[in-house]
Amino acid sequence: MSNEDNQDRELRERIANQLRATESARTAPATDQELQALKAAASRLDQLLKTGADADVQALRSAAARLDEILASIGRGKDVTGGIKQRRDGKRRDEQGDAAQAENLTAESSGE
Repeated sequence: MSNEDNQDRELRERIANQLRATESARTAPATDQELQALKAAASRLDQLLKTGADADVQALRSAAARLDEILASIGRGKDVTGGIKQRRDGKRRDEQGDAAQAENLTAESSGE
């Protein structure tokens, strides 16, 4: 068995042990206040998931529209490689900017 397999097995065992410990520690029934907090959290999670799904749908529609434009341009015999490369390079700059912004936020929140 490889080292990765051993690590995976150990991780699964630790997770199972943690779940068992948490399960056995919780013997009292949940209070009304705890249930309300859980319902509120579930509602927020549902909203986050819906927002994420809506954003995914919008991103897919936008990508499909761009693909249609590219295919139409190719159909008209136009060279589309420049536009594709510009978008790709722009996206890389955006991703680098997002990573730097996340790093700055992390540093600010840790007090650095």
